[in-house]
Amino acid sequence: MRKIVKSTLLFLLVAAVGSSCKKFGDTNIDPSRSSNLDPSVQLTLVQLRFSGDLNVNERTSFMMTMPLVQHIGGSYSNRWGGIYFNNPNVMGVLWEDSYANDLVNIIDAVKRTTDVPEKANINAVCRIMKVYTFARMTDLYGDIPYSQAGMGVKPAFDTQEAIYNSFFTELSAARAQLDAAKDAVNGDVFYNGVIDDWKRFASSLHLRLAMRLVKRDPAKAQAEAQIAYNEGVFTANNQLCKLEHEDIQNPYDDGKGNIRGNAVSASFFNGGAVPGRFTTPFLNQLRTTNDPRLQYMVKYYADGTGAGNPQNRLDLTVPLVAMQGYTGLNVGSYIWDEWSNPVDLTLPSGATYTTTSNDLKAQPANFLLRFNAPFLHLTYSEVELLLAEATVRFGATFGGTAASHYEKGVTAALQQLSLFPGGPTVPLSEINTFIAGNGLLPGRELEVINKQLWITLFLNGPEAYANWRRSGWPALLPAVGFSETGESLTIPRRFEYPFTEEEQNKVNFDKVLPALGGVDSWNKRVWWDKE
Repeated sequence: MRKIVKSTLLFLLVAAVGSSCKKFGDTNIDPSRSSNLDPSVQLTLVQLRFSGDLNVNERTSFMMTMPLVQHIGGSYSNRWGGIYFNNPNVMGVLWEDSYANDLVNIIDAVKRTTDVPEKANINAVCRIMKVYTFARMTDLYGDIPYSQAGMGVKPAFDTQEAIYNSFFTELSAARAQLDAAKDAVNGDVFYNGVIDDWKRFASSLHLRLAMRLVKRDPAKAQAEAQIAYNEGVFTANNQLCKLEHEDIQNPYDDGKGNIRGNAVSASFFNGGAVPGRFTTPFLNQLRTTNDPRLQYMVKYYADGTGAGNPQNRLDLTVPLVAMQGYTGLNVGSYIWDEWSNPVDLTLPSGATYTTTSNDLKAQPANFLLRFNAPFLHLTYSEVELLLAEATVRFGATFGGTAASHYEKGVTAALQQLSLFPGGPTVPLSEINTFIAGNGLLPGRELEVINKQLWITLFLNGPEAYANWRRSGWPALLPAVGFSETGESLTIPRRFEYPFTEEEQNKVNFDKVLPALGGVDSWNKRVWWDKE
């Protein structure tokens, strides 16, 4: 793992790619447009855009999936997922931008390096990255163009079942193809071309995707999880997959492809917006289990301070925790709905401050939202917690007991906070005390494990949303009956397709509707999300 490439090089990279691949609303992508690009440049672009593109991450994570899974709420921009206001334009941005940028490039990079002996490793890495990028798409939308994407035609939609079968085949084949004695992988900002790290990432991603199927096809889930484990998943925090961003607040497209900073962090502060607050259910989970992360992850800050940089916000945590503990926001509420009278505080510095109502609702700590905060793509904590669940479901064939995997997963989750600049190193004594008081409960193992996944996946909204749908935990209540009634009485289960797909690829679009009961609704379920 390493810092992302120098800014000047990045601008040249994005300018080159941007000139070669423009948006095609019908996903009709001409692969010849990028035929002369170095695949390592394309790899870099796709990796950076995944967490660095503000357009996608603000809408997909901050506006939709983080509120849907009740990590955050309260900001006007959280209303789409927090109070269920249906807007296909918001849901469609990931589709439009990914097919036109990320997927056209990674498909092309794989195509032009296939069966080229001197590019075997870059081909394998791009194949893994292709699976990873498509996985986010299909997990949110369901059936999508896959096998015909990037072929210069109006693509047919593949079923999610077929796509997942391809994922498993591709990951195992790409992993087997990787060979440290062969070509160097340049442009890799995840692992700096370290082959063993890519092998572990491929297997860990294989495990994540295998566990998606536990409701739909338990036998297939078990078989693929076993393959992933046998091939070799993460075994320590220093193997997890992350991207280390630069300390810059990403704007929308400024003509320079400015994707250096963490776009999820930028979403919290974009346009001077009120940052999202922690929800009451999330804080209750931390509070009722005496989770040490409560004191590290949850803070109070004065709204309107910081001048656009979260590190400069006025910290009100000490006096407010002493006065009211940790107070979150009810799901379905805007922050201005739960009005509180001003309070005069004496800060640790000795200065005085009179709060606004907004100040009295807790929010993520500065270190989590720095513009140079790493984006954690797939963690050792997630892997161990998934292995704990696999052991509960399928038996002790994953290298330990469910309890041992659970304890490793929880330990890694608390320790991964130190990966953030300015983040805490949680004392081992606190970790051990927490685990001792929050072990697996007989008959409730899946609930306990997946509540821990809910926490460890904070700031990875699409993945937290996927894990909640496939596991059913935590048992979230719909955000209805509060300040406004949105356009669903239940928590939506998927993203609707963008209007451009219906307009420009209608023949193939219409063929996918029967699987959704004849209507493209966010209350329908993707294939693996069996009711």
